[in-house]
Amino acid sequence: MIYITRREHFSAAHRLFLPEYSDEENFEVFGKCSNPNWHGHNYILFVTIKGEADPQTGLVIHLRHVSKLIEEKVLQKVDHKNLNIEVDFLSGKVPTSENVAIGIWNELAADIMKIGGILHCVRLEQSENNIIEYYGA
Repeated sequence: MIYITRREHFSAAHRLFLPEYSDEENFEVFGKCSNPNWHGHNYILFVTIKGEADPQTGLVIHLRHVSKLIEEKVLQKVDHKNLNIEVDFLSGKVPTSENVAIGIWNELAADIMKIGGILHCVRLEQSENNIIEYYGA
């Protein structure tokens, strides 16, 4: 089994909060990430695909196709957007990095299979200290 990874990046704003909580309660749960005036991150996204190399081409999957898929299904939706109010696959969810990674997985998994790969991992670096990895349900 071979694992290949495509690296992308995007910038986005969000606010971590539950509308049924007061600002004080949200601060207790989410800290400064519950700022009512939003805040942003420069995310780094790694999409890892697994499979066997084609004996003729030597490729598991062509990364050009993976890059195009990530651009269309994810980056166009999240880059320079407000994750709380502009991203369809996060609607109704608190846009934690965990939920963003799961949402990205859900956006990509079926389409990666259609182009010949198996999605192995979505890794999302929110900062150099906060990194999320999701391997599917």
